[in-house]
Amino acid sequence: MKKPLLFFLNPFLLLLPLGLVNGWPVEAAPTQVDTVRPSSSTTTFDRLVWSDEFEGTGAIDTSKWFHQTRLPDGGSWYNGEIQHYTDRTDNSFLENGLMTIRAQRETYTNQGHTKQFTSARLNSRFAFTYGRVEVRAKLPRGIGTWPAIWTLGKNITETGAYWQTQGFGTTGWPACGEIDIMEHWGNNQNFVQSAIHTPSSFGNTVNHGGRSIPTVSNEFHVYALEWTAEQLVFSVDDVVHYTYRPAVRNASTWPFHAEQYLLLNFAIQPSIESSFQSGDLVFDYVRVFQEGTVATTPIDAASGIRIFPSPFRETLSGSIDFQFPLPAKASLYNVSGELVGTYRVESNDFTLSSLGHLPGGVYSLHLQLGNRNYSVQVVKE
Repeated sequence: MKKPLLFFLNPFLLLLPLGLVNGWPVEAAPTQVDTVRPSSSTTTFDRLVWSDEFEGTGAIDTSKWFHQTRLPDGGSWYNGEIQHYTDRTDNSFLENGLMTIRAQRETYTNQGHTKQFTSARLNSRFAFTYGRVEVRAKLPRGIGTWPAIWTLGKNITETGAYWQTQGFGTTGWPACGEIDIMEHWGNNQNFVQSAIHTPSSFGNTVNHGGRSIPTVSNEFHVYALEWTAEQLVFSVDDVVHYTYRPAVRNASTWPFHAEQYLLLNFAIQPSIESSFQSGDLVFDYVRVFQEGTVATTPIDAASGIRIFPSPFRETLSGSIDFQFPLPAKASLYNVSGELVGTYRVESNDFTLSSLGHLPGGVYSLHLQLGNRNYSVQVVKE
């Protein structure tokens, strides 16, 4: 079931034995969980600039997506992946308001090579600099499955990638930059990871973090990236699990000052179980937001919004006397402008709980209610 649109404040390497990590997500210590660090951005990403809601039936919208099917030199995908990527509706299709990438066991010959699995790899025909990416998805399960939601620099020199075919290929990987919004390995079921690949750290990169979510293959979750000029913040269902904010930003640590494009793919690893026949990576929507010009209205007696109590201790509640798209979002910032929490607003009367750990002081509460933004200062005892 679709959820309403939300307008939120929010040179190639040598081949290794398992194949080169040239712009593909890399399995990097998926059991490590980095310390959660809050975002310090107050950038408002409230303008929807590109999306796919996956309406319709049959083939995907090729005005928005490009099927990347060309095998790298040598006849196999990097990282030891053993599938062919195809442009067939057997492997990517629309149905019931969803888009499915289906990996399946079958003998398939293409480009002079026969493989025993097929899947799909999609490049967005849209590229952007800075913004908030939201992807609502449900992941496959099974040892050897490897779904990913990620980005690459539009300037990557990768034969067969969409933007390279359009003449933009000027920079090799990892100098073009890679942002892995979500990776999931079936041999570590329910652990999702985000990672950064740059010249300073790539392949088995040290720049990564993630967390366990018990229902990644049973329920849809929103995998999100907020990208500003200073940092990359990753979250699942608005809970931040990793922030990349290098102390020094230069060509080695921060190639993320230029356009990136989205990739969605479902890879098969050599460890795939003999019992695996097919699996589905299912998407409800993909949305990209950037800064807009929506004004912020102060919450006062005339706004139709009440926030109480002030000062607060453990909880902060609100009551809104007009209609707006649900769910909406609340964000709490400290006096330094650092984001200390994001919360879903599920009804006109809501409560933000578990705030007792916050230090006493002045905070700014922001509400994003459809295309309207509201803010008020509150005090923590």
